[in-house]
Amino acid sequence: MTNKKKHIHGVLLVNKPQGLTSNAVMQKLRWHFNAKKAGHTGSLDPMATGLLPICFGQATKVCEYLLGSSKRYTARVRLGQTTNTYDADGEVQETHRVDLSDAEIQKAVCEFRGEIQQVPPMFSALKKDGQPLYKLARQGKEIERPARKMTVYDISSRRINETDIDIDVHCSSGFYVRSLAHDLGQNLNCGGHLIALQRTAIKQITVEQSRSMDDLLESELENVLLPVDVLIDDMPVLHISDQQAKRLLLGQTVHLDTPDQRKERLRMVNETGELFAIGCILEKQRLKTEKIFVLS
Repeated sequence: MTNKKKHIHGVLLVNKPQGLTSNAVMQKLRWHFNAKKAGHTGSLDPMATGLLPICFGQATKVCEYLLGSSKRYTARVRLGQTTNTYDADGEVQETHRVDLSDAEIQKAVCEFRGEIQQVPPMFSALKKDGQPLYKLARQGKEIERPARKMTVYDISSRRINETDIDIDVHCSSGFYVRSLAHDLGQNLNCGGHLIALQRTAIKQITVEQSRSMDDLLESELENVLLPVDVLIDDMPVLHISDQQAKRLLLGQTVHLDTPDQRKERLRMVNETGELFAIGCILEKQRLKTEKIFVLS
């Protein structure tokens, strides 16, 4: 007799351990809690650690709102060596002596602040004619990758020793920290690659709010499962009546009783304080739902 999967709705904030893929973390937690449906909000490389929200059930509907959000990372970069993957998992290609002052390194790091053009690494999941670039890279192939516009909102560095520096970076979605490590090494004329990476924040959610895999696997689900809207609590709240929620659920037109001038995306909350929908206010105070959540 098969064990029937449970309809679980909510979020686990995981501090991803090094060595596991994001998908492996998700599948392990899904299996452990016997959840019917699960997803995550954007992959971390296996070598990376840090914040990885895992969404169950209806919470998977909010994944897309985090995929395009800004992220924060702490990265350790080793100067003096380049690798084919831009990180410590790759093969060393060049080795150079590092003879740089702290001021020279700081200046080079700060030059990445603002809008930049970044070329993705060959060892990435981006696709060319339907084929992931990392598969082509493993075949010894290298193709031209167009540079993409990225935004670095803030960046700072701390020198650890002669070759290693720690970098804190707040960046736009799609940013490759491995490319940052490589490009910094190129700008300093000594080469560089990533040797450690931690994702410290996604939007307003920080790694301090997360739990280790061991902790989660040893805990009762009700003690660690967070509500769906923990991932979108930066969205303004609109309180609606249960009657309005019922009409929206049936696809009927609903107008607000009192004027509300907000035009941005909102999270609609019912009378019991439970997330009902994500949507907006259109002309004539008409409510429009983008996603509706059935949490019970």
